[in-house]
Amino acid sequence: MNILIMGGPGAGKGTMSAKIVEKFNVNHISTGDIFRSEIGNGTELGLEAKSYMDKGLLVPDELVNNMVKSYLDKLEDKKNGFLLDGYPRTLEQAKAFDALAGDGALSIDKVIAMDILFDVLAGRITGRRLCKECGEIYHLQSKPPMVEGKCDVCGGDLYQRKDDTVESLTVRLDEYSKQTAPVLDYYEQKGIVARINADQPIENVWSDVLKALED
Repeated sequence: MNILIMGGPGAGKGTMSAKIVEKFNVNHISTGDIFRSEIGNGTELGLEAKSYMDKGLLVPDELVNNMVKSYLDKLEDKKNGFLLDGYPRTLEQAKAFDALAGDGALSIDKVIAMDILFDVLAGRITGRRLCKECGEIYHLQSKPPMVEGKCDVCGGDLYQRKDDTVESLTVRLDEYSKQTAPVLDYYEQKGIVARINADQPIENVWSDVLKALED
């Protein structure tokens, strides 16, 4: 099964992705993984992408599509398919990837869309704190540290990422909505989108995701 998971920052994609990978034994693939692999291995596509990145330019959609297909084609352990995270980001990428995949082994079978209201996301993001020393993650409401500002694990100082503010979240979500709304519309026309209410306890979200994938 080939799965695409979509959702704004803080929607719980990481948590659900880990559960999907464990349950269905699929490859978890992000665009970051692909870029690191292609550039690190010095492939022709990787070097071309690096030439854009070194100039501070966005890598063209066509090149991103080819890198994704190349990466998937070269996977030594095909497992039971893959979970794509962070791609496709635009309608053009979605259409191009479908054209490259055709009806073969790379075609998308199901799209999991994590839906959650802005106010809920804002609460999740702005309350998040990380340990400077060990990276442990806390939340001021749902998982507060025993001592304010200190990590329970190693005693390190906790900090808030500069992106974990309402202002930053607003910008990120606005960009996400502009890019991904057409992508979701595209896949909904194919009848493969499962919209998941991400504003639930984790076990309930996972139950809905599992049902969507098993159906």
